[in-house]
Amino acid sequence: MFEALAWVAFLEASVRLGVPLALAALGETITERSGVINIGLEGSIIAGALGGALGALATGSAGTGILLGGVAGMAVAGVFAALAIGLGTDQIITGTAVTLGGLGVTGAVYQARFGVTGTALSLPTLDRWSVPVLSDIPMLGSPLFDQPPTTYLVYALGPILWYWLFRTSWGLELRAAGEAPDAARAAGVRVLKVRAVAALFGGLLAGVAGAHLALAHTGTFAENMSAGRGFIAIAVVVLGRWHPGWVVVAAMFFGAASALQFLLQAFGLDVPYQLFLALPYVLTLAALAGWVGRATAPAALALPWPRRR
Repeated sequence: MFEALAWVAFLEASVRLGVPLALAALGETITERSGVINIGLEGSIIAGALGGALGALATGSAGTGILLGGVAGMAVAGVFAALAIGLGTDQIITGTAVTLGGLGVTGAVYQARFGVTGTALSLPTLDRWSVPVLSDIPMLGSPLFDQPPTTYLVYALGPILWYWLFRTSWGLELRAAGEAPDAARAAGVRVLKVRAVAALFGGLLAGVAGAHLALAHTGTFAENMSAGRGFIAIAVVVLGRWHPGWVVVAAMFFGAASALQFLLQAFGLDVPYQLFLALPYVLTLAALAGWVGRATAPAALALPWPRRR
């Protein structure tokens, strides 16, 4: 009986921890497929968390908070796009500056709103949606199909983005902008516009991921609560080989690796807890070492276009 309960708890934790990573990584997959790497993803996530928290407090609705969190994340990505795509600045340096700026601004806004020392917020949270029949499946139903709506958004976005990316002319234009922007421009593709829209979409999903953290994962907001998830999401994109389906799998793998530490601690193993905390990152590095050699990044990734002479 204990083993069954532990398994269900492990799966629930895996999904709960994997969903925000999957949301951010799916958006970043589209961004990177266009030839842009947004290191500022962390800034969009923390902006989404604060935007979602303030929106939910103002309206009393967690759903509205999720939408406003997405808008906040997209606004941060808009700053990145204006500099890195519009002005052709270095994407890595610009993304780093946007991340630092996002962390600083959200901290300042939080302290201005709730005091220098902050306060423990109690936010409206997303209700769980139980899928009839599927949620009754033994061992798997509750962890997979009795979840907040943002979880089902991940389930839907994986195949939708795959179809859009590889089976539509718009997806072909996006991939062309990331592989051969000069050839794409000669074929009539508006490369800068495609890249800007892709970056904004990535910021939107990162903002939703941040709002999910505040309104479905923790029920509160704290400074720096993104805790490096933006950088982890970028690693998840590589681990998923820039393919939406595999990106979802990779995000859930990292979520499972993070949940595994709780499972092992529950069994009372006499091992320093620091090893459990490091376990998700060790497993991810091991997976990246085994997979990245077979993964091919978009040829024009991180290269400004048009190139300044």
